[in-house]
Amino acid sequence: MSDLDQLTQSLARNLKRWRGERGYTLDALAARAGVSRGMIIQIEQARTNPSVGTTVKLADALGVSITTLLDYEQGPQVRVVSEDQVVRMWSTDAGSHTKLLVGTEVRGPFELWDWLLMPGDESASDPHPSGTVELIHVTAGELTLVVDGAPHAVPAGSSASFEANVAHVYRNAGDVPVEMTMAVQIPPAN
Repeated sequence: MSDLDQLTQSLARNLKRWRGERGYTLDALAARAGVSRGMIIQIEQARTNPSVGTTVKLADALGVSITTLLDYEQGPQVRVVSEDQVVRMWSTDAGSHTKLLVGTEVRGPFELWDWLLMPGDESASDPHPSGTVELIHVTAGELTLVVDGAPHAVPAGSSASFEANVAHVYRNAGDVPVEMTMAVQIPPAN
């Protein structure tokens, strides 16, 4: 399916959905938007690609953004991951570990991690694809974040962000466990 076909299908699906959620008849939406009833029918049946102006009028009449009206997703999707479904990805004999809390593939992978790093432990990472960004929030201890060979102290209560397309290390050089949450945004594959 081409991008234009996918856009046409998304617009058709979302226009029907939002019109239904608002309780508008075809005639009511046509009157509110200043767009003909026939045009709305063609759009909802994915038989036409309306102009940007028409799409904006419909979005305004429905009280949603044009982005929401054109969204490829099929509406709000919520994924709840219970504690027993969390995936443990890395651990050491000393008790350090990581847990992948949740992730998504929308516009490239986006992951949320929970880390426990015991004193003296570290985890090294190879460079990720260009455009990958990591966000870290330390809740206990002090993380030594080494990015491209340069160490950065991130104490409890502090956060850090960095482009992760270079080698990096998460290190606990202290004498108390480091607890942190990390989010990773990886760009979509081309």
